[in-house]
Amino acid sequence: MLMPELPIAFGLVATTAASALAARRLHIPFSIVLVLVGLALGFMPFMPQVELRPALVLSLLLPPLLYSSGVGMSWRNFKADLRPILQLAVGCVVFTAAMVAATIHWLLGLPLAVSFVLGAVVSPPDAVAPMAIARRHAVPGRILTILEGEGLVNDATALILFSFAVAAVIGGAAFSLTSAVGDFFAIVAGEIAWGLAVGWGSLALRRWASDTRVEMVMALLTPFAAFWVPESLGGSGVLATVTAGLFVSWNGPRFISPATRLQGFFVWDMVVYLIEGVIFLLTGLQARMIVERLHAGDWNRVLIAAGAVCLVVIAVRFLWVFAVTYVSRLLPGRLRVRGPMPPWRSVFVVAFTGIRGVVSLAAALSIPFLANGAPFPDRDLLLLVTFAVILVTLVGQGLSFVWVIRVLGLANDGKREAEDAKRREVAARVKSIDAALARLDDLEGAAASPETVAVLRRRHGDRRAYFVAACQDLSDGNVALSSVALQLRFVEAERDSIADLYCRGEIDDESRRRIERELDLEDSRLRHAAQSGVARIL
Repeated sequence: MLMPELPIAFGLVATTAASALAARRLHIPFSIVLVLVGLALGFMPFMPQVELRPALVLSLLLPPLLYSSGVGMSWRNFKADLRPILQLAVGCVVFTAAMVAATIHWLLGLPLAVSFVLGAVVSPPDAVAPMAIARRHAVPGRILTILEGEGLVNDATALILFSFAVAAVIGGAAFSLTSAVGDFFAIVAGEIAWGLAVGWGSLALRRWASDTRVEMVMALLTPFAAFWVPESLGGSGVLATVTAGLFVSWNGPRFISPATRLQGFFVWDMVVYLIEGVIFLLTGLQARMIVERLHAGDWNRVLIAAGAVCLVVIAVRFLWVFAVTYVSRLLPGRLRVRGPMPPWRSVFVVAFTGIRGVVSLAAALSIPFLANGAPFPDRDLLLLVTFAVILVTLVGQGLSFVWVIRVLGLANDGKREAEDAKRREVAARVKSIDAALARLDDLEGAAASPETVAVLRRRHGDRRAYFVAACQDLSDGNVALSSVALQLRFVEAERDSIADLYCRGEIDDESRRRIERELDLEDSRLRHAAQSGVARIL
């Protein structure tokens, strides 16, 4: 007898795959299609109610996403743009929460602490949906770094604010700014320290294990070890997980074997893909449950509050981003930001990407039902307003984001930047081959036979000639690198020959699998070398 959760889980994964195909055919962002599909399915009479448990998102689904983003983030770029990242991830989140709280308190007369709960819930923008769109449409790299860096940190700020606000409502105590600031910095320092410890311990254990499968298990456990401990102690766990990911990203090449990196790429890609898809689908499925909780007479308040909060979160982000960007360059002394003034188009795109997502929904769903023995004030109102903000920003801003990028001409800037990056990449490949050829001169006549050295020199010389030709292709605007297609045909011819030999019984299954794996790796190497950087150019 199957447990009832299993068919639901199967259905969620199957719907995610089908929606991904539809999104690709319709040229609509994957996340938006999933939310709309979930929204439509949620109101179908045959559809069972699927409730999103906050603990499932915050403790089980969120850590792998945060860790994977941290590992994929460039520590060098993150450090270089730390100031604008913190201005958005801390300053803008706090400012948004305060403005939303003030608006709701003035508009509906809700207690200030309750208003701050809503402000904290809707204050952090989601990074998944806009980052997927931005990467696909060749947005300049610095914009990607700032948006991704903000997405890694802002959830921690919002969740800490949320815990303070809920504690104020439940405890009924007056809010102490001094105490809150002290607690905030203590949590931040503790989580960073724990994240560094987990990252170091994970790499040390993986190096000691020296087994690809064991290393992958440890890698999958790392985000939960980083997240759960701070969360259980009253923190958010977000900063610790991100810190662990950044530490592994910076130090991983010295500790992680090539085989593990190769396998980890595919494992993490699949894990992140499934988690993101299920999260967006579950977000849409929550609409029916949230709507059914609200009484008919409260709809006027909900519509007023939802409209006001949507306007505030969008307008406040524009106000904050433009003010901080330009005013900070007019300040005196050390407070002044050095460097050239950024173009207004880049600033506009950063301000526009204020899409809210599943962290806001999970935080809203985790609002307690009771406060001091009585129902939590206006909990259902807070839930529905949060969902409205997610829907308006995700669908409205998400669908128009591509149009904004094209109108502002940022795609052209991103293509030129990607072309330059690809040239530098190919030049680095040529230099590395030259270093390998120079090393062969030392090996010749010492540790290897002349015949072996000659074969290696010829092979690497051919690779060098290929990359030199690739540089010329890029200079001529031929970014497709047609020679790759020819090499892929050679690989396909080998694959057909092996299949024919196997059918005739001239090789056994183990031999066929070993050869096919080598051909698969060669196929992947060729495609990766051709498409890294070129995907953004095209």
